[in-house]
Amino acid sequence: MVSLPGATPFEIVALWIVLLIAFLGLAYAMFLRKQVLAHDKGTEKMQDVWNGIRLGANAYLKRQLKTIVPLICILTVVLFLSVYVVPPSDEAKLRFAGYSDQSLKLIMGFGRAIAFVMGSCFSLMVGQFGMRMAVQANVRVASASRRSFGEALKIAYRAGTVTGMLTDGLGLLGGTAIFLIFGVASPDTLLGFGFGGTLLALFMRVGGGIYTKAADVGADLVGKVEAGLPEDDERNAAVVADLVGDNVGDCAGMAADIFESYEVTIVSALILGVALFTQTHELTWIIFPLIVRGIGVFSSVIGTYLVKVNKNSESHNALAAINKGFYSSAAISILLFGIVSYFYLHDWRSFLSVVVGICLALALDEITKRFTDGKYRPVREIAKNSKTGSATLLLKGLSYGFEAAVWQTIVIAVTIFCSIMIYHGMPVTYILYGVAMTGIGMLTLTGNNVAMDAFGPIADNANGIGELSHLDKESRRIMDALDSTGNTTKAITKGVAIGSAVIAAVSLFGSFITDVSKVQIQAGLDQAVSLLGTGIRISVPMIFVGFLIGGVIPWLFSSLTINAVTRAAAQIVDEVRRQFRIPGVLEWKVKPDYQRAVDICTISSQRELIPLALIGVVSPVFVGSLLGVEALGGFLAGVILSGQMLAVFMSTSGGAWDNAKKTIEDGLYGGKGSEAHKAAVVGDTVGDPLKDTAGPALNPMIKVINMVSLLCAPVLVVYEMPGHSHAGMIVSGILCLAIIVGSIMFSKKGGFRNQTFEY
Repeated sequence: MVSLPGATPFEIVALWIVLLIAFLGLAYAMFLRKQVLAHDKGTEKMQDVWNGIRLGANAYLKRQLKTIVPLICILTVVLFLSVYVVPPSDEAKLRFAGYSDQSLKLIMGFGRAIAFVMGSCFSLMVGQFGMRMAVQANVRVASASRRSFGEALKIAYRAGTVTGMLTDGLGLLGGTAIFLIFGVASPDTLLGFGFGGTLLALFMRVGGGIYTKAADVGADLVGKVEAGLPEDDERNAAVVADLVGDNVGDCAGMAADIFESYEVTIVSALILGVALFTQTHELTWIIFPLIVRGIGVFSSVIGTYLVKVNKNSESHNALAAINKGFYSSAAISILLFGIVSYFYLHDWRSFLSVVVGICLALALDEITKRFTDGKYRPVREIAKNSKTGSATLLLKGLSYGFEAAVWQTIVIAVTIFCSIMIYHGMPVTYILYGVAMTGIGMLTLTGNNVAMDAFGPIADNANGIGELSHLDKESRRIMDALDSTGNTTKAITKGVAIGSAVIAAVSLFGSFITDVSKVQIQAGLDQAVSLLGTGIRISVPMIFVGFLIGGVIPWLFSSLTINAVTRAAAQIVDEVRRQFRIPGVLEWKVKPDYQRAVDICTISSQRELIPLALIGVVSPVFVGSLLGVEALGGFLAGVILSGQMLAVFMSTSGGAWDNAKKTIEDGLYGGKGSEAHKAAVVGDTVGDPLKDTAGPALNPMIKVINMVSLLCAPVLVVYEMPGHSHAGMIVSGILCLAIIVGSIMFSKKGGFRNQTFEY
């Protein structure tokens, strides 16, 4: 039993109930998996197409694992050793009273290292198991479309819910288990857990994004624009790689992305909760975030199971059914939050902070929908500009992308302002805690959000299987309806993912200030001149330099990811053109070599992972070592501001161009094959790496940088104090700079000539 001084029987029981709810979420995922797998896989032709997707996805996952395991092993050792640089915290001494400082360091070192491995494994499980479930579901959705819309919708959404509940269940399980073991000392350990999740999410987001867009861009440019072939035509050599990419990018990548936001917000909330506990000796600051998370998982179980339509329904409005489940979960959550606040907290401030977070998620949903859904003016205006060519279409999309970034940033600013007003007049730690609780509230319905996102690629793959296996017209109509809804749900969840990344980063920023101040005071610095007392003084030139460097990192990262997609897509273009020149391919007499395109995408995406990850991990160490810990705070502010606006701009523009193309394919302005359609395909092709690679990759990058900053900040504080030599920090900074420059050069060089790949 965890040692919690002053804990009431209710609090002890509540913690164990939260742990049981985590297992309930995982059991629900297994229950839905069994339901999905009970459905048939259709005809032999459908299974043949599906098998190509399955083998390509498995090959990607296998190679990805080989790429990232060595780095995980190295970082596990680094995290174990990191606790030896600074004295044990007061919370660690309280939790493990009677142990010597050396024993405490050993305990916390093992705890942080094991938590890092656990966070990495959980993130990997969410991405890999969720993607495998999506692959198993897509052929079953295609088969079900031959019978009814309702059955196809239920299979697709419940398969996506498996991923959602894995995200919910594993995230809640990890955070609660660590707290039950380490008690008030858990923040030190949770840093390892959060860092493991964020790092793996970065790998899966970047790798999946490069893979999926290299295949998509290459397939569209040659297949649609040059050869005039329809979507998912079996003569296109990149068509299977494109379908595989939907899974590795939009299933594995997005699931891991939201999972690490889920982890990071609980880490920051508990760090700030422990800080308030030391001031007030009230455990409610720590227990309430865990109870909120438990309620969220429970509500998602109920809401996601409500998503269904009558099998014989003539209406093909899948989005209405999905929204029914989402709003049901939101209503249940808010009701239960209110009950807990009334009977347990006896205070409405934390409750209001959580509700503000839920409202933020709903607001971001609506903003993203209005800029990317084909029913609204922006997408219609972009499609209209296709009549005058790709240039005007691209310009219109850029303008709406810029505008969306404005409104989303304002909404996030208003949300944070509301959190500040809720704790108005209280010390800054309370305000930062309120912001962290807003992040907790925003990700309350993680199960629903991930289910909505995974639904998209499942429906997309099912549509592709239907096209390649020549299903009847009515089945294709059902799958088109599901695919169209999936495009909207994917765009919505991208908006939520970006917003959650920003709120999580702001929460971590607050944790950074709190943690640094605590170490500064322990080291002998006066509280008035600690970071909590002075704040990040942006007017100080050195801090402003850090702010500027932080502002350019997202741009550098985006440049390298888009460059990687461009190189890989060029290879796919050459390969598809080469195969089109083979006699008999375009006449359906010779089957294309799908595996070659899959190989190109797999190798190129994995080659880019390590250098991009190193930039995210090493850049905060570089700034902190050479410019100091306060400049590192300015660096974080620059990363958050620049990264958020750039991510929204790229994701929204790309999503709007994509749906403008789809509205034209539905018959607007001449439909498929028209000049307007060709212009829209160019816009979609430009937007693809923005919305599915560079934009989403900024989410985990922002959080990786914040987590690394939290981990290295205590070390920086110790070595900045009088009596310590700065030579080691200078050497460390120069070494980090060399790693960054080397990573950039390696990434820009690119290419994978003379490499081979085998299943």
